[in-house]
Amino acid sequence: MECSGTRPEPRSLKAAAPLQAEAASEARSRCSSASDGASLAEEAAGSEAAHEEEEEEEAAEERLKESVDGVLDRSARTRQAALQSLREAFAGRSLCEFLLERRLTLADSLERCLRKGKGEEQALAGAVLTLLCLQMGSGVEAEQLFRSLRPLLVSILTDGAASPVARQSCAAALGMCCYVAAADPEDLVSCLACLEGIFTGPGVGDGSSMSTQHTALHCSALQSWSLLLTICPASHVKRILDNHWLKLPLLLSSNSMALRIVAGETIALLFELSQDMEEDLGHQDTEFLCAQLKVLATESNKYRAKMDRRKQRSIFRDILRFIESGEYQEETIRFGLECVYVDSWARRRTYQAFKEVLGSGIRHHLQNNELLREIFGLGPPLVLDAATLKASKVSRFEKHLYNSAAFKARTKARSRVRDKRADVL
Repeated sequence: MECSGTRPEPRSLKAAAPLQAEAASEARSRCSSASDGASLAEEAAGSEAAHEEEEEEEAAEERLKESVDGVLDRSARTRQAALQSLREAFAGRSLCEFLLERRLTLADSLERCLRKGKGEEQALAGAVLTLLCLQMGSGVEAEQLFRSLRPLLVSILTDGAASPVARQSCAAALGMCCYVAAADPEDLVSCLACLEGIFTGPGVGDGSSMSTQHTALHCSALQSWSLLLTICPASHVKRILDNHWLKLPLLLSSNSMALRIVAGETIALLFELSQDMEEDLGHQDTEFLCAQLKVLATESNKYRAKMDRRKQRSIFRDILRFIESGEYQEETIRFGLECVYVDSWARRRTYQAFKEVLGSGIRHHLQNNELLREIFGLGPPLVLDAATLKASKVSRFEKHLYNSAAFKARTKARSRVRDKRADVL
């Protein structure tokens, strides 16, 4: 039997090679067409989303225009609804360009509401005026708006016959608008004097019973006054220290917990400002003040609500610690990829003032409002692409793990405190 050195290749294998190459080529073409289809689908989805977003923006702008027109309506109910709509829109979004074109119309409308409206309508107009100033920033437009409406705000605020709700709103508007837009130091001093006349009037802080609305008015006036203290010239702060260091502790005897807390925080702010100016308060009766603060930091009277007692003790412990040792409990406010450090009483008062005005919209404005970013030293607004935003998001599983760990740690800490064998200091 004859053997050959080379074995002939089977015909089936020879035919399979071109078939495999053809199949691979077809698979590549299918993959390519599939990827092209996916990219086209993504582009279509992106353009559709952009189109929907544009339509939503146009619809929102139309609603804003209707609300601006509604402020001039004859019906008081329609005007109030329009003012409430503007208040929500201004607090939640950045609308500088839209408002700059319509600021004169809005100023005239708000002036009419403040001058001829009653109670709730005046209060809403004051809130919208405040937000309008925040939207326009510290430029000439905001200064002109403040100058034109300041006399009317002062008139309502000092009118004892006016609605307490309207007076409270005007007190907040006067303080914030002056903080944002006042360029003349005389405007600042006159606003301070006007606000001071509200919370130092007869019957305030002497323990006499007052209506809740009047107490809220005194709190609003004191908060606005303390906000303006943070931008006061040193010479005027020194005069205030000499005149009010012993007057403010009288408010600590108020029946209102809110007024006691605001008074305590204002005292801590004045103490901080005196330290910044290296002003010696040794000649003042600080020992009596500390005794008052200790009582409020440890108060356990049963006739006060449990939550009120807990809140009061917490805040006055911080105030007392700061006055005795100079320690401040720092707070970190996070928003997006950034954060604000609240590390002083002046910064705390400023942040609280903006939060009271903007509500849940404070984080949006911290990210996008140039005025707020300048005040808190954040620099220009960040421009983030979609990839960065996606990378910064925490997955649901990671959130679950974090919450589980926090829950276990909190349970262990509480168990140790609840254990009767533990030494609780």
